[in-house]
Amino acid sequence: MVGPLLIRSLWSSSKKSFSSSSSSSYCSPSSRFRAYLSPPRAFSTAAASASAANAPISPTESLDPNRLRNVAVIAHVDHGKTTLMDRLLRQCGADIPHERAMDSISLERERGITIASKVTSISWKENELNMVDTPGHADFGGEVERVVGMVEGAVLVVDAGEGPLAQTKFVLAKALKYGIHPILLLNKVDRPAVSEERCNEVESLVFDLFANLGATEEQLDFPVLYASAKEGWASSTFTKDPPADAKNMSQLLDAIVRHVAPPKASLEVPFQMLVSMMEKDFYLGRILTGRVASGVIRLGDRVHGLRITDSGTEKFEEGKVLKLMKKKGTSIVLIDSAGAGDIISMAGMTKPSIGHTLANPEVTTALPTIELDPPTISMTFGVNDSPLAGRDGTHLTGGRIGDRLMAEAETNLAINVLPGLAETYEVQGRGELQLGILIENMRREGFELSVSPPKVMYKTENGVKLEPIEEVTIEVNEEHVGLVLEALSHRRAEVMDIGPVAGNVGRTKICLTCPSRGLVGYRSVFSSDTRGTGFMHRAFLNYEKYRGPLGNVRKGVLISMGYGSITAHALMSLEARGILFVSPGLESYDGMIIGEHSRDTDLDVNPVRAKELNNIRAAGKDENVKLSPPRLMTLEEAIGYVASDELIEVTPKAIRLRKRYLDVNKRKTMSKRPKM
Repeated sequence: MVGPLLIRSLWSSSKKSFSSSSSSSYCSPSSRFRAYLSPPRAFSTAAASASAANAPISPTESLDPNRLRNVAVIAHVDHGKTTLMDRLLRQCGADIPHERAMDSISLERERGITIASKVTSISWKENELNMVDTPGHADFGGEVERVVGMVEGAVLVVDAGEGPLAQTKFVLAKALKYGIHPILLLNKVDRPAVSEERCNEVESLVFDLFANLGATEEQLDFPVLYASAKEGWASSTFTKDPPADAKNMSQLLDAIVRHVAPPKASLEVPFQMLVSMMEKDFYLGRILTGRVASGVIRLGDRVHGLRITDSGTEKFEEGKVLKLMKKKGTSIVLIDSAGAGDIISMAGMTKPSIGHTLANPEVTTALPTIELDPPTISMTFGVNDSPLAGRDGTHLTGGRIGDRLMAEAETNLAINVLPGLAETYEVQGRGELQLGILIENMRREGFELSVSPPKVMYKTENGVKLEPIEEVTIEVNEEHVGLVLEALSHRRAEVMDIGPVAGNVGRTKICLTCPSRGLVGYRSVFSSDTRGTGFMHRAFLNYEKYRGPLGNVRKGVLISMGYGSITAHALMSLEARGILFVSPGLESYDGMIIGEHSRDTDLDVNPVRAKELNNIRAAGKDENVKLSPPRLMTLEEAIGYVASDELIEVTPKAIRLRKRYLDVNKRKTMSKRPKM
């Protein structure tokens, strides 16, 4: 994230610059910040002690597009993109404060995945390499789509042991669509199971994947490198242990300079830039990031915003460039100017957003906007109206929730927000994980809300109902194949291919297609069925004819019919009815789901029933009650679990499941209504 890093970088530098001043000349923190921002900074690397190969470049040379290389790092989840970026940054003299230095969002570090695309630049042998780290998960495909238009090349990272998987195909298709020439990097070759024959096999699989995706002859002639990002080296020839003087990333950096073409851009024409990223900073307002398509931009220049409408190009704001910034390694530096082909950030405008064009006042033509895949699922966000509402959160009203969702849609083009009835909002996205991340961020910010189960976005063409179909790749032990296939058959999956996994005795690989609605909530079931030993990867494939209703994919639930604290005495008698989601001492209310029934029907129970005391029984007997540990659901599991007549109550401290209608009589009345 540029904003927090900018504040942290500039603030720490301002403290150093002012620490040598006398104590009598005190100035406030805000004036220190303004004093630091006011002088222009030279366009140079952050590390003053860089090697000769990475020497600082003068402002005049910095405008030459021929010394620029714009490269994206794309890969499947967990194939080593972020670790590779760490090694490249360290190779070029950047100070890496911790592993996964590019993952600046707290949820990214907690979950070990990349959620948002980030841009940084490194200097290598008189060249400036703008590197873009992208997510590998298909749910965050919008992050890939909006940045691949900024680069000319890509490093396709593939696990040499696993080979290309579903999301490798997804991100590669996006890159090839924009005419990008990828460099294939086979990672994790230092693993014992990886041999030269396996690497040759994976290379052939990748070549077939390129051909199936319609790659041109130039794209098919891709260079191949071998690497261990964890050990910090890359080689142009297969090896498991390179010489000590070659245990670095030099060969990969040289390959990028050699095989990636410099941007084709002119410095002589007027300035134009397409905004690809946007965030809001407390001090600077909107920080707009994008690639300069043409011309030169300088500090203080007048620019205006352009957007494409149904009636043509519309000019909607004119302003002045107050700050020009560029990410260098892990820090932000201020620059005086930038030329065509470079990727920069600027501040000074208040209205432009992602997909808009910034240009000189004489330019009246906007750049083509970014094309994104349509959303596949939607969820309804609304006000939390349960009896326990308002206890944990600080943002409770529909207006606050709507403002937060609109702000998210402005910075994340892959999410659409449509206002609904009674202070509700329909949020459309790519998958459960993407919307789950949004909900988790909101609850950490103090929001309370109720969330509906995900609904699939259907299409109708020529009177035929179409639904989104996903390509699923599964790898499981042989003894679990039957359970997995039986569960997926109820979810309308169709097997495309099945066979043994090369190099893994006793493992089976299954390739199939399944409707998106059938995969909702299946990941937790899959983990349980395979005892945590299975791998499942999924990616959007296309829209196909509706495959019919799903089979029985979930049992009924235990519904509370009492308000108050849940007692151990009541739960002891309910354990035989199914699996409990709650423990003694938690608050309960009418209509709250406290467990899963052992049968297919819902059951109303009283979890707050206390033990009656008389002259024979004693209260101390409750100490002998022993209950099985409850099943505690994470947010993603809850999203996949709830049925159409249920909601998720999300607060900063709790995640509860409940029925949409809390009153039992109301539920019975609504259940008799014909379904639309």
